[in-house]
Amino acid sequence: MDRSVSARRTGLTGAAGAIALAVGIMAADAALAQQAQAAPAGNAATTEAATAANPFFETWNTPFGVPPFDRLQPEHFRPAFDRAWAEHKAEIDAIVNNPAPPTFENTLLAMERAGQALRRVSGAFFVLTSTATNDKLQAVQREIAPLNAKHNSDIALNEGLFKRVAALHGQRDALNLDPERKRLLERSYIGFTRQGAKLEGPARERFAAIQQQAATLHTRYAQNLLADEKAFELVLEEADLVGLPASARAAAAQAAKERGHEGKYVITLSGSSVLPFMRFSERRDLREKLLKAFEARGNNGNANDNDPVIAEITKLRTERAQLLGFPSFAHFRLDDMMAKTPEQVADLYDKLVPPAHVRFKEEEAAVRAMMAKAGVTHGLERWDWAFWSEKVRTAQYDVNDAIVRPYLQLDKVIEAQFWVANQLFGLTFEEKTDVPVWHPDVRVWEVKDKDGRHVGLFYGDYFARTGKRSGAWMSSIRGQQKVNGDIRPVIYNACNFAKPPEGQPALLSFQEAETAFHEFGHALHGLLSNVTYPSLAGANTAWDFVEFPAQIYEHWLSEPEVLSKFAVHHETGQPMPAELIERIRKSVNFNMGHFVLRQVALGKLDMTYHLATKAEPADSRVVEAMTREQMKLPNLISLPSTAFGHIFSSEGYAAGYYSYMWSEILDEDGFDAFKEAEDIFHPELAKRLYEHVYSAGNTKDAMEAYKAFRGRAPTVDALLRNSGLKLNKTN
Repeated sequence: MDRSVSARRTGLTGAAGAIALAVGIMAADAALAQQAQAAPAGNAATTEAATAANPFFETWNTPFGVPPFDRLQPEHFRPAFDRAWAEHKAEIDAIVNNPAPPTFENTLLAMERAGQALRRVSGAFFVLTSTATNDKLQAVQREIAPLNAKHNSDIALNEGLFKRVAALHGQRDALNLDPERKRLLERSYIGFTRQGAKLEGPARERFAAIQQQAATLHTRYAQNLLADEKAFELVLEEADLVGLPASARAAAAQAAKERGHEGKYVITLSGSSVLPFMRFSERRDLREKLLKAFEARGNNGNANDNDPVIAEITKLRTERAQLLGFPSFAHFRLDDMMAKTPEQVADLYDKLVPPAHVRFKEEEAAVRAMMAKAGVTHGLERWDWAFWSEKVRTAQYDVNDAIVRPYLQLDKVIEAQFWVANQLFGLTFEEKTDVPVWHPDVRVWEVKDKDGRHVGLFYGDYFARTGKRSGAWMSSIRGQQKVNGDIRPVIYNACNFAKPPEGQPALLSFQEAETAFHEFGHALHGLLSNVTYPSLAGANTAWDFVEFPAQIYEHWLSEPEVLSKFAVHHETGQPMPAELIERIRKSVNFNMGHFVLRQVALGKLDMTYHLATKAEPADSRVVEAMTREQMKLPNLISLPSTAFGHIFSSEGYAAGYYSYMWSEILDEDGFDAFKEAEDIFHPELAKRLYEHVYSAGNTKDAMEAYKAFRGRAPTVDALLRNSGLKLNKTN
């Protein structure tokens, strides 16, 4: 499943945020280096005209103070960033030049309060560049990204600022700080050191240059990917749709209408378009064409080729890690995560790969038997797997998308995720129609607690469209904090479900419904944040902990209490039959061997790139071949580096893709606590989950936070057991 969290892509510019987060994560939306580095400070006439009616230079009288998305234009952003950078720089300079000895208040607290204007403009900008971009916005990205990276790097490498933080850190035990302040001081100091603050001379200058180059390359990769996705369309006639269910036909007709092919059908490279076609289309030739196009994104030998971008990104990452004294980028990243070392990740994979291989062989045998039964004489290829696996699943469980999808209306799935949040945390959701949005399809809800107090605002952007990056993610438009008043969060979820024809409900596969729950789990992590300092708020946790709140939330979807209440047939209004619910629950682990092998393969691919100890350009084909050989990976599972946006369109999951499987351990073990209590809404467990996970941000060490919720450290047993994988004696 293509899921990602982008919670740290907004303008987090506090003490730890400006250093450990903003430099590395805001670079995710960076752009082409050579163009941006040459960008002038801005044409004076253009800047003056844009400033005259620029919403960023006004007080926003919008509901809840959200960005006036209906008024924002690409030309507003460069002047807004220019002013925001200048204001933030002045605020930092004031801290550095303060003649008084450093204190928590005049240094760390002042840093947390700084950068409000930058948070404001960043929060709006990164929503638009990921969900509603166009040529003009992408051009603005190419100007802004390296300048933004330089701004943040200048803060991270500000010698005077670091001296003040280091002085406080040196006397931390004598400052009598409360736990949250002490945590902020610790994270800020670590953030500075990881962003090169201790480097001197040429090493310091090179580190800053690498940051700016990396910022541009990340967006170049992402824009290349988006360009290839945008360029492809499989235009079909009615006769080409054999095998497709009504929902997939309707979505293809809608896509054709939106792309100017009235009366025809279009399959795009959006996952919500590709997956149903691969599962149900009887046209093997078209399945092959579509899958090869999907795998070839960023690898078509055209102007969007990502191979040279990958080579340069990996080279720069290795060089940067070694400037900081680490043998590889993987060692650098994991040093500040729960896993701590690549060896710990390897140990996790050693436990998962053998049973996954055993399970996959059983799955492959079942597929081949089904093909033989149908009289198929051709071999089994990647473009056959989803199609024939679906037939096996139907035969084994009498469950497939065509049976389940009519019961999973998007509106009811949204109701379900809200209801679960109410049962666990007492939240209520009221839809708002007067709040500005960036696209007519976007919906907005005000979130309140059990006492009716305002918690935050939640945007849902659910449908695929041109100009929106693929996948599904959560991000914050405004983060929660208390240093500049009681600032309530504004959070959004983005998905890429197929938009139905006018007047018809959007129907989801079970996998898509899980994705909606997953991303809403991330959203709750942002909405329920209840900390003081913006750098510690919401999803600003250890990267291999950030998936836990999302993945544990998925579990509630498949529980009978939820499905029986919200899985309602869109035509008859009848609830999903109990026996169908049971069949779905039994089928949850179908093809688990394939799933685990694919996730581990992607994680190992990520690690192979980032365990390099020489700062040399990586050859994607060599790295992919090495990973395949190490895992004995079947050819039925692809490893598309040029479309691996998780690790190359930003630094978020670089040397961190393993966190999905790491969090699988946490979420399976964590949800087992509710099952053991025989109450999926157990009040005491829900309270601990809220206090130590969803509301705590990064105020606690991730492992300690998990232990405080669960009562002990996690084990891999629940993952293996609940996934139906057989434990080896060594596990």
